Amino acid sequence: MTLSPRRTGFLLALLAFAQFISAIDYNIVYVALPQIGREVGFDAHTLQWVVSAYAVAYGGFLLLGGRAADLLGQRRMFSTALVLYGVSSLAGGLAGDPGLLITARAVQGLGGALLLPATLSLINTTFAEGAPRNKALAVWGGAGAVGLALGSLLGGVLTNYLGWKWVFFVNVPLALGAAAVALGLIANDAPRERGRGFDLPGALTATAGFTTLVFGLVQGPEVGWTSGPTLTALLGGIVLIGVFVAIEARTAHPLMPLSLFGNRSLVTAMGITFIFMGTFGAQYYFFTVYLQNVHAYSAMATGLAFLPAALTGMVGTKASEKMLGRVGIRPTIVTGMLLGSAGMALLALAMSPTGGYAILLPGVILLSLGQGLAWTAMFAAAATGVAAHQQGIASAMASTTQQIGGAVGLALLIAVSATATTATPGGLVPGLQAAGYTAAVFTLLGVALALTLRRPATTHPVHRETTPAA
Repeated sequence: MTLSPRRTGFLLALLAFAQFISAIDYNIVYVALPQIGREVGFDAHTLQWVVSAYAVAYGGFLLLGGRAADLLGQRRMFSTALVLYGVSSLAGGLAGDPGLLITARAVQGLGGALLLPATLSLINTTFAEGAPRNKALAVWGGAGAVGLALGSLLGGVLTNYLGWKWVFFVNVPLALGAAAVALGLIANDAPRERGRGFDLPGALTATAGFTTLVFGLVQGPEVGWTSGPTLTALLGGIVLIGVFVAIEARTAHPLMPLSLFGNRSLVTAMGITFIFMGTFGAQYYFFTVYLQNVHAYSAMATGLAFLPAALTGMVGTKASEKMLGRVGIRPTIVTGMLLGSAGMALLALAMSPTGGYAILLPGVILLSLGQGLAWTAMFAAAATGVAAHQQGIASAMASTTQQIGGAVGLALLIAVSATATTATPGGLVPGLQAAGYTAAVFTLLGVALALTLRRPATTHPVHRETTPAA
């Protein structure tokens, strides 16, 4: 039987809420880092791993999470991911030394890597390709956009009034509550299909390869690109990924079927997510640095400064739904990328040692509007033409390139910023501007990729078969 409209609405609300939780955590820790460093005992070189441990585990386990959703069940993996997220958040808040906190953050990243593919797979198999799916992705994307922007605000409020531990504790009731709701709302997973094996060698090499590669990428800016650990991680990751591809070409039940690379829309979307996260995603970091390090904003003030971005991001995702229905995926992504590029350039131009907040708003608004438009559309592109039983791994493929793009983009932009930074008062500003202009230029590569997308063929609605939840 198919889901009733009311039950479908509740399901979409749950999936959007899960994305909101995950997106909040992307930014909520940033504003608490100084207090975490002082109270937990991190030094300047190890503090970055409060952020990096999450990114490494998240990027490394996405493919495994995607295939697990396809083979082991979307309901099972969705609930498991939320429980992992909640328990690791509790452990993070209780951590009293750097090692325990970094471990908790890594487990949070694992939870996120299991959660995203399961969520997208549920959306893409519940809602028919076209207008229904586009609307669902817009709701999901809107929740993510709000979560990204409100993460800084919530982090500022919690750190200011309750202390850094609460940027972790706040996730516990949210994640565990959502897991409990999921067990009653999402239909039971179908029995595992006979004859579909789990590619253990592929899972091990993919996870090790992408984890090692992301480790090298996030470590490079801190310890140096030519350092032994960085080069070993980068080269080791590339070799392991090569071994993974060789395994996938030979195994009967691949973790990542190479036939998916024949889907032009998915492959193009993977390139777009790479560029998107390396440019749009990095702006949160540089905007936070500008506000706190140049203008001495408090954690609370920094969080409030992100509110216009949150509101505009909601408008962008709603507009994306409308544009997808009227003009299609390609024009929507192109428009979003162009607006975002213009916003990055305007934001960089407005930065100065003495300038006020109001002059930043045109850039912030254009950037956030473009982000909302492109975010929904690029994941619609990734799901186009993909069979239902491969939606989890397809979502993971696009998300993996997104995470790697974020690490590569941030590393490159930090390097660009460093070359233009001076030792004079306000010397951070030229570096931040250089990073903004560079990101604006690279965003145009996403426009070029989007222009290669074909207009999708007309498809017939396909509804997800379900059974009542236990």
